[in-house]
Amino acid sequence: MIEDEPAVAVGGRIAIGDVVAVARGARVVLGSEVRGRLEAARAIVDRHAQADAAVYGLTTGLGAAVDTRLPADEMTSFQQRAVAARAVGVGEPLARDEVRAMLFVRLAGLSRGASGVSPGFAATLRDMLNAGVHPLILRTGSLGEADLASLAQAFLPFVGAGEAECRGSRMPGPEALRLAGIAIPALGPKDAIALLNANAHTIGLAALTLHDADLAIEAMVAAGALSLEGFRANLSPIDRRAVALRPAPGQAEASETLRRLLAGSDLLEPGRARRVQDPLSFRCLAPIAGAALQALAAARRAVEADLDGAGDSPAVLVQDGAMISTVNFDTTAVALAFEALGLASSHAAAAAVFRIAKLMSPGLSDLPRFLTPRGGSRTGLATAQKTAAALEAEIRHLALPVGAMAAPIADGVEDYAPMTPRVVEKARDIVRRLVRLSAIELVAAAQAVDLRTGIRLGDGTGRIHRFVRSHVAALDEDRPTGIDFERLAGAVQEGELRGVLADAGGRP
Repeated sequence: MIEDEPAVAVGGRIAIGDVVAVARGARVVLGSEVRGRLEAARAIVDRHAQADAAVYGLTTGLGAAVDTRLPADEMTSFQQRAVAARAVGVGEPLARDEVRAMLFVRLAGLSRGASGVSPGFAATLRDMLNAGVHPLILRTGSLGEADLASLAQAFLPFVGAGEAECRGSRMPGPEALRLAGIAIPALGPKDAIALLNANAHTIGLAALTLHDADLAIEAMVAAGALSLEGFRANLSPIDRRAVALRPAPGQAEASETLRRLLAGSDLLEPGRARRVQDPLSFRCLAPIAGAALQALAAARRAVEADLDGAGDSPAVLVQDGAMISTVNFDTTAVALAFEALGLASSHAAAAAVFRIAKLMSPGLSDLPRFLTPRGGSRTGLATAQKTAAALEAEIRHLALPVGAMAAPIADGVEDYAPMTPRVVEKARDIVRRLVRLSAIELVAAAQAVDLRTGIRLGDGTGRIHRFVRSHVAALDEDRPTGIDFERLAGAVQEGELRGVLADAGGRP
């Protein structure tokens, strides 16, 4: 655990940064109001359990079995079966940070009180995070209408099953809890559905993806700005007067970022650009980046709505003393927002590949072919184009929409699902490729700048150039460059470029 960082509190507003912090090891505390809130909600659940009315998942079965009333003496045993029967996930295990993000998001949701969960489970989840008990959760099985399969695997240790990591070793889940000294409350009426009926897998992964996407798009903008310098591009497309004539969504914001990064560049002086009009991948940098920034903001809003809400059904309304069915577990808005983010990233990737190729083409850039100072007997950065093209192709393929579920399940009761977990997964795969593509462009643009003489970089682009050179030396003699790209991408993912851009006032 990260002991030197402030603990993250649950019970109030949760930010994407909180999810990332806990995923990376930050400790968790329960807000002072959480216990009372959970106890008040639980009292309502207990009252409804004694009544004659049908309440989904409390006095009835689940899914297609909603027409089955549960005998009073089976309400508790039903909870055990409900968890075990839904642990149907398959495939690769979630990574440790993904498991932690998922557990934290579910804890945050439970703390709002609408689930009616037995209060002791909040402390159990907190203790699991703080002790580093991470259940084994296989990746595939959820459709985006509550992550039942993933959450069931997370809570198998509560019913004496499953596996978990503890102190660096994998072991039976109940043993991991015992080793960490964590008490397991008894599952009472509705506890199973309270634990399972949420989208913590999807939203936890989405929060991590947004954090990484923010860094990747930031790097793409920075790489594009440095390419403008290396290409000696005409900057009139980001002139405020030009943008004001038709400000497309995000274009003004991206243009302002580019102007800040390029402030002080001699390209802003009349006659310093090499040509009147450049290829579209350079000219359209601002609107393409602006569209990506808009998509990122929309995805962030969708995720924040889930983090700050309660997706439970049935939900407990403490003030009214009631329990009502909801559809707050539906994640269609999140799925569509992340599809848009993937598509916007694909457009940005295409433009980046074209800029990389044109920087290396002497007929277009007036620079040595493949940016080598030693002439045609050397390869230079030529073969880096292959990696860039491969990354772009994979991004373009991953950006194809998944669409809604086309196979009704649960005897036709569950006849729609947005497939959000897969949408978010592929968006994260896109982001991982985009940051590497941006690293390649950064290296190519820095090499182009080095090969020019008598130019003056902007304050921000100068800082970006120095950032690149602090990790990757200029290319003189041919050498393996894949490791250079990986090292630079790693620095971007660790937030180093963000610090550079913040100092320059050039964060998008």
